[in-house]
Amino acid sequence: MAIRNAVRDVFPEVRHRLCAWHLIRNATSNVGNPSFTPKFRKIMTGDYEIPVFKRKWVQLIEEFGIEDKPWVINMYEEKHMWATAYLRGKFFAGFRTTSRCEGLHSVVGRYVGSRYDLTSFVEHFQRCVAHMRFNEFNADYESTCGVPVMQTCIELLERYAAELYTHEIFLFFRPFFSRAGSMRVLNIDNTDDCIKYIVCKHGRPDFTWTVDFRQEEMIFMCTCLRMESFGIPCENIVKVLVDRDIREIPRSLVLDRWTKKVKSALNDPCGFTRDAVVISRQSALVEFSKQLAAVAAKVPERYEETHEGDNQPHSGVARSSNPYVHPTTGGSGQPSKKKKRQRCSVCQMEGHKKTTCPWQKDIDNNVIENEAIGSDDGDMCTEATVELDSDS
Repeated sequence: MAIRNAVRDVFPEVRHRLCAWHLIRNATSNVGNPSFTPKFRKIMTGDYEIPVFKRKWVQLIEEFGIEDKPWVINMYEEKHMWATAYLRGKFFAGFRTTSRCEGLHSVVGRYVGSRYDLTSFVEHFQRCVAHMRFNEFNADYESTCGVPVMQTCIELLERYAAELYTHEIFLFFRPFFSRAGSMRVLNIDNTDDCIKYIVCKHGRPDFTWTVDFRQEEMIFMCTCLRMESFGIPCENIVKVLVDRDIREIPRSLVLDRWTKKVKSALNDPCGFTRDAVVISRQSALVEFSKQLAAVAAKVPERYEETHEGDNQPHSGVARSSNPYVHPTTGGSGQPSKKKKRQRCSVCQMEGHKKTTCPWQKDIDNNVIENEAIGSDDGDMCTEATVELDSDS
């Protein structure tokens, strides 16, 4: 109740939604009948019209004989805070529970302990943030590299959506193309300001939706309100797009937060990137470098080679713990006469040459396999990234 009052005072224009997970738990504890919970969940999450919801609610309460329970009476009075039928058209970005918050607490709990002092807390919390930014870095990479295989007959729209949306949103949106194939346009009504499409599912003419299309502004509105609820077009709107042979998703149906280019808005008009973006990128690269170091440390030869390379001069500046001793000389100032060992031209390791290199055989096998399956460099990079993730 304290949270509800605070939301009402601070955010008077927003819709406050109750957590579905807590509602289901309360339903189990207050009703005490295991058979009630799945039916209550179905009514809560079902995309019903309001009259249908009221009818189903009465049937459910009468079936279990719980009309007089205070919890049941209170839940019905607050149905506008949890029933999908009353929340349609309100944007919640797909959230029904507080799992995002609980999940964040779980992630932070892996890095931060309750007995840490302030210094330890900041240090470990920075590691947690770097881990989360690295995961975001990987998600951005998956979204920008490659195009998913088209799976529907509406290939032009599907391909445009794959290029427009992030990888996760596209996978969520793609089933709508398949559902659009089972939709029918029953009637088209032309008026002065818009065109009304009456759409139904194949074999179900008793359930219809109306799609209003304003051609001048290229605006689509459906009575199902799923576009307003989730930020992606419903199958009814997709059906109208196909019927009008529109090959790209109109700008009015695109929510910027679901697109690949949304982060470009963080760049200043003058061309400079905000400090927060730079810090985020730096943290992601640091985390990625740690994983590369963990992989390289497993091979002693690679570790020695990297360690020796780190002690070499950089940009013409000699690196030495003693500034008065040249790195290529001994203590007496005379150049050391160290015999140069043989180095392989394939793996750059010492002690063998190209013809006896153990890596050469693996490289040849990979080339033959890649040519057989027709993979390109992009596929090889993707596989390497997955391997690094699994090692970490």
